[in-house]
Amino acid sequence: MTKYWIALMILLLAGCASVVPSQGFNFGQMLQSKGLPQLNDGIKSYEDGSYREAVGELQGALNAGLSDSEKVKAHKYLAFTYCISHRETLCREEFTKALTIDPSFELTPAEAGHPMWGTVFRSVKRTFK
Repeated sequence: MTKYWIALMILLLAGCASVVPSQGFNFGQMLQSKGLPQLNDGIKSYEDGSYREAVGELQGALNAGLSDSEKVKAHKYLAFTYCISHRETLCREEFTKALTIDPSFELTPAEAGHPMWGTVFRSVKRTFK
């Protein structure tokens, strides 16, 4: 039985190898989340200081579909955007959403020391211990 499955897998892989190059198929695209381009756009907008656009793109990315690690990243950048815009309640909610997905989530040392969201994050993080 095991030989049968090995032979079948070899045939399937051999068939894929002959089809993939001729069609220009990118296996990485198959694994990419639908919302990843919007996530990247949202981060770029945030970095450019276009916070309103960043919120729309990041929310759009979450709605389109992201992996858990990508969701955490989207919520982190939403939190940053809200904190910078002096909307602490929304900032706190986004950090809570990120930590609900991944309770081990941490900010980088540079992010954790930021005066606008560092204390907010630490406050929310304490509730997840």
